[in-house]
Amino acid sequence: MKKLASLMLATMVLAGCAQPGDKGTVTAQDLQHHRYVLQSVDGKPLTGIKRVPELSFGENMHVYGAMCNRFMGQATLKDNTLSAKGLGMTMMMCVEPQLNELDHMINDMLTSGAKVDLAKQQLTLKTSQHTLVYKLADLVN
Repeated sequence: MKKLASLMLATMVLAGCAQPGDKGTVTAQDLQHHRYVLQSVDGKPLTGIKRVPELSFGENMHVYGAMCNRFMGQATLKDNTLSAKGLGMTMMMCVEPQLNELDHMINDMLTSGAKVDLAKQQLTLKTSQHTLVYKLADLVN
């Protein structure tokens, strides 16, 4: 009887760990110290460019990355919305027009706030206008 009671208790504890309400919440710890490379924009694979755009998260949600230009700033994450107001960015003009467009897109998305989804090794940033899908590349110190 004690074994059965212990087994039932263990089952309830494990079931409690997998509550649907906890699923899908992205935390700063989930993002920090990771680097992601851009895979698709608005559902279309990223092709035909020489430089692969990336996004990295350092200590205390310091965000930095590159499309055409490099950018950095302090990000916040609240209710699965990532924002980084006042990004510092280099101001070069790229030969590849797609990268120039991506510069404006990521700046607008992070300034206004983008919904974040993290599933397996894929990071998705989404606003009402655009969706960027990144793949985990490696850890950042």
